[in-house]
Amino acid sequence: MRCSVIVPTLDEGSTIEGALRRLRTLNPHEIIVADGGSRDRTRELARPHATVLNGAQGRGPQLNAGAARATGDVLLFLHADVRLPPDALSAIGTALAAPNVVGGHFRVRFGRGAHEMFVAACYDLLRWKGQGIVYGDAAVFVRREAFQQLVGFRDYPIMEDVNFVSRLRRLGRVVELSQVALPSSRRWRRGGVWRTWASWWALQLLYGLRVSPHWLGRVYRAVR
Repeated sequence: MRCSVIVPTLDEGSTIEGALRRLRTLNPHEIIVADGGSRDRTRELARPHATVLNGAQGRGPQLNAGAARATGDVLLFLHADVRLPPDALSAIGTALAAPNVVGGHFRVRFGRGAHEMFVAACYDLLRWKGQGIVYGDAAVFVRREAFQQLVGFRDYPIMEDVNFVSRLRRLGRVVELSQVALPSSRRWRRGGVWRTWASWWALQLLYGLRVSPHWLGRVYRAVR
């Protein structure tokens, strides 16, 4: 299995170098950083560790640009602030050994402190547990041919992940691995748990009511 890891970035200068060093220890086929116009040193710090692309801002377009450049037969989309376990790639390979599996994602955990446990509870509520909603911080992976069949992500600045996994399920089985991805809780700490939780509930509700993701993207930037 040749796994291409695609990391969308925007002003990740404080974290990107450490993230890419950790990612290198997993020995992926390649790492592609798809930057959306960072104003800090993100691209400069990433270049020794990955192929760096400059493109339009917006997670959907950035992920598609990275996928277009990738040469692996499996695409793994990883947020810069998410840590994967040491056996992440072997777990993906095992899952994709089943021919009916077209992709999947990791379980998500936010740490063991009281703050992180509360964030995790809020996160599970946001996913509407049992409804199959998957966010990008779960580290979504997909077979290249399935990605191409779907013509990639929608050109959305937000909810591109929820939409993509929903469409992916129409092609075949999407699995949740038992291995855990560890996203940072920085957004929750910076914005406040209650404010962040309320804003995401509102965004999810509006998306469900078919409000344009482009409009939601402007609201999301305002509340970050």
